[in-house]
Amino acid sequence: MQDKATRRQFLKVAGMSGAALSVGNFGFLEKVPPVSAQEARVTPALVKLDAGIEPLVRLIEDTPQAELLEQVAQRIRQGTTYQQAVAALFLAGVRNIAPRPNVGFKFHAVMVINAAHQESLASPETDRWLPIFWALDEFKKSQVMEQHDSGWRMAPVNESIVPPPHKAKAAFITAMDNWDEKNADAAIAGLVRSAGANEIYELFYRYGARDFRSIGHKAIFVGHSWRLLQFIGWQHAEAVLRSLAFACLNHDVKNTTPALSDEPADRPWRRNQKLVAGMGSDWMSGKVDDGGTRDMLAVLRQGTDEEACDKAVALIGSGISPQSIWDALFIAAGEIVMRQPNVPNVHSMSSANALRYAFQASGDDVTRKLLILQDCAFITRFRDAARGKIADLRVDDIKPLAVKESSGAIEEIFSDVSADHVSAAKKIHYYLSNGGSPQDLMNAARRLIFLKGRDAHDYKFSCAVLEDYFKVSPAWRNQFLAASSFYLKGSGEKDNVLVQRTRAAMKL
Repeated sequence: MQDKATRRQFLKVAGMSGAALSVGNFGFLEKVPPVSAQEARVTPALVKLDAGIEPLVRLIEDTPQAELLEQVAQRIRQGTTYQQAVAALFLAGVRNIAPRPNVGFKFHAVMVINAAHQESLASPETDRWLPIFWALDEFKKSQVMEQHDSGWRMAPVNESIVPPPHKAKAAFITAMDNWDEKNADAAIAGLVRSAGANEIYELFYRYGARDFRSIGHKAIFVGHSWRLLQFIGWQHAEAVLRSLAFACLNHDVKNTTPALSDEPADRPWRRNQKLVAGMGSDWMSGKVDDGGTRDMLAVLRQGTDEEACDKAVALIGSGISPQSIWDALFIAAGEIVMRQPNVPNVHSMSSANALRYAFQASGDDVTRKLLILQDCAFITRFRDAARGKIADLRVDDIKPLAVKESSGAIEEIFSDVSADHVSAAKKIHYYLSNGGSPQDLMNAARRLIFLKGRDAHDYKFSCAVLEDYFKVSPAWRNQFLAASSFYLKGSGEKDNVLVQRTRAAMKL
């Protein structure tokens, strides 16, 4: 009976719209099981979290990997909610895993949590705990790596240098512009305590997109952290944003900082700030144009980052909608994955997803212009960074291929995903072009990620692609989703062993 009640609690939370999940909606904290004083104690050298969530965070941190899923399942049966489990996992991640030396690698255990959460919300109720339990296990792997490699854990803020409220924003901007880690850490703490969420993230939309280091992970972390904070509550923001600021300041310039050098990773941002100054105030009023998308795509396939940014500005200036530019960017990212479906290239898609999300969330006109131009530069850099065998493929090559049995079309498609990506892509195009249900196809794709996914990129990629399907114009939408078959999971692949363990723990 308790299991059913817990699932109802989850569905009530998961089914709410983003607007309904306000930062004041935390009645669930009263249901946290009693925890001993010893378990809740935090060492002086470790940053403290909200008192209500600290015990569950400690449980996740301190329980061995082999026992964690079962321990969390027990807490869920005792009344811990889905929202609280996600919050504790995310906070354990930012407190125990450093976003250095690259905003990736072991830090993917943090980066993947929003993708797992988004996939969970979009899935049938019987599957919704699977991605979260997978993310719990992934955290434990990275936590062990971090402790072995560096022993890093987030320390308390240096309160002696936290700026007063009226100076916090200026101090943060100065520190970030100067790549000053110590003062940025103190300033973001002061800013979180005095400013609103939207005001702070307007700054991060820019800092996450200003350079190509970490192959887009900075922008990805900006988007993922903002979306999770809207779900778990702004009272958890300080630790999260300290981690985010630290991530955005990652660089590889020796003996100086990017502010005092001229590195290739920084040049598009500097140049694009000059370009946007010449874009008119009516730049969003153009028309969606298929020809404009093709013109933009041609430059993204062969041109330099400067040529791509110039082309976008010229097309928008001629009356083409930014939507047509985004269509080209998404298709170009899909082609990069098609030609070489590996982990680095997957970030062309997940970073485009993050920049597009920021583009929609930002209320600053200049920021929005910069975000679309930065993705133009990012896509060309992903394209040029590819090494080794690269297939000669374009979305134009994905011609519709009829499925053999309409009643089993989805099964046939995902069988092909395991054996022949090109055939699977063509059948997806046919299925969607002939009245097939995108939602049914997506549900099947997600379920296969849950059952067979073994890497954070499986979740990040599928989350980005399946979300962005609806952001691509109808003329390109089917080809875009078809191209995703090159990195989705097929039905012929082996199941992830965590599925059976999760279901046993939850007694689903």
